Amino acid sequence: MAAPLLSIRDLTVEFHLRRGIFTAVDGVSFDIAPGEILGVVGESGAGKSMTGSAIIGLIDRPGRISRGEILFQGKPIQNLPVEEMNRLRGKKIGMVFQDPLTSLNPLYTIGHQLVETIRRHLPMTQEQARERAIALLGEAGIPSPAERIDSYPHQFSGGMRQRVVISLALAAEPDLIIADEPTSALDVSVQAQIIKVLKRLCESRGAAVMLITHDMGVIAETANRMIVMNRGKIVETGSVGDVIKRPREDYTQRLIKAIPSIRDETIRHAVPAADRPLVEVDKLTCDFMLSKSTLDRLLGGARSKTIRAVNEVSFSIPKGSTYGLVGESGSGKSTCARMMVGLIRPTGGRVLLDGDDVWAPGAGSQKRRRRVQMIFQDPYASLNPRWMVGDIIAEPIRALKLASNRAEIEDRVADLLERVRLDPASMKKFPHEFSGGQRQRIAIARALSSQPEFIVCDEPTSALDVSVQAQVLELMRKLQDEYGLTYLLISHNLAVVRQMADNVGVLHGGVLVENGPVDQIFDDPQASYTRMLLDAVPDISRVN
Repeated sequence: MAAPLLSIRDLTVEFHLRRGIFTAVDGVSFDIAPGEILGVVGESGAGKSMTGSAIIGLIDRPGRISRGEILFQGKPIQNLPVEEMNRLRGKKIGMVFQDPLTSLNPLYTIGHQLVETIRRHLPMTQEQARERAIALLGEAGIPSPAERIDSYPHQFSGGMRQRVVISLALAAEPDLIIADEPTSALDVSVQAQIIKVLKRLCESRGAAVMLITHDMGVIAETANRMIVMNRGKIVETGSVGDVIKRPREDYTQRLIKAIPSIRDETIRHAVPAADRPLVEVDKLTCDFMLSKSTLDRLLGGARSKTIRAVNEVSFSIPKGSTYGLVGESGSGKSTCARMMVGLIRPTGGRVLLDGDDVWAPGAGSQKRRRRVQMIFQDPYASLNPRWMVGDIIAEPIRALKLASNRAEIEDRVADLLERVRLDPASMKKFPHEFSGGQRQRIAIARALSSQPEFIVCDEPTSALDVSVQAQVLELMRKLQDEYGLTYLLISHNLAVVRQMADNVGVLHGGVLVENGPVDQIFDDPQASYTRMLLDAVPDISRVN
């Protein structure tokens, strides 16, 4: 049997805080063989990412490795000098982080960053490195890589940026890749491409992958073995088939039970009959003008290029129902949503809310804004970190004058926190004091504070663990029944759409290629694009 590429022995990571010692990783031991993909699953705070950070030497103070050993190719690396560790990163060990913005420099093009990484570790000329960078972008699913290589990070969607980060991690052909939620921000089709890239890397070069994710479907279709972590400890380990089909621990069983299925046959609440839909989208169109850079204009003039992001999209949403909007990154989903809530002005078409044009000028604009709210993908980015939770939730109440005095505002904030299953005492805390799932509950409470009728949910659970996701989805469903809310649900997780939506629309290249009841679209798709999306969904039922 070949020697392990990576061996972890009794790894313990502690944080010495004012209130005492917090143990983030507690006595963890495992091996990864060359060419093997090891899946690591668990909820937020389980110690998954901290284990990966310890391996690559990225634990910040006051955290430290207090016990244990990390062996890479038979040699201990936990106490390497900074210069040696820097040489090891990238060349021997690659890292894919969950948030691509932490890995990309906003001041440089992605081509500059890729070429720099390649030339630092591989003996290549500038031209050779650029050719390799273009090939890597193409492998990661970036369309027209030769054209996009000179773009900046802000010119890509979140999913596209994650593909760039994966290209960076693969640039120097490392022996070990630590992939921390590498597909959580990606569409199912791109997710399938990335899984193939990781598998091909293991098969062709004998590289190993430590795949950290909360998506059991990705583990089922990618990994050879898996470990389940909870509160810093490994609670279960084994082959993927054994752990998923025959989990021994209660914790593992709960995780698997919380996973929504693309084959969900749950009976949904009946869509209430209405004389007309609450929301109507009529031939909605959006064009973006892209101009060349200042340098290009100085060198030879610039001609603006028009991109049609949304092309005459039409659908309607009955009051009290949920409409799912799905499609790949760049298909126009979020652009549609922003036009519907009044953040991007349409080039053509209309958005009607209860018969009134959302974009009509006049005195009714504030009233319309009160009726429509939005929940964003990243709750931390949408919550002011300098404000206490009570002030964040109270802001719309004050701005729209929905309460007459401070005591009434506090009572309403306390009631909203209770409705999203949080302690009213939470209003005295700041956003950083909460977990990701709790922050999303705060974002939902803020959205409810203006007493809206229509809420746009843009990837509301994509950053959450499956158990927390299940809680948030159940909360959204109960709030919908309680308040008669109408949802537009944007998600690349088709199983979540199947579970939550009554009707669904499929966007491709800004065009609505399919539209109808969710069971009809998912069970008998007519468009080839829809069939491709559904076939690409990772599913734990496919594990051997």
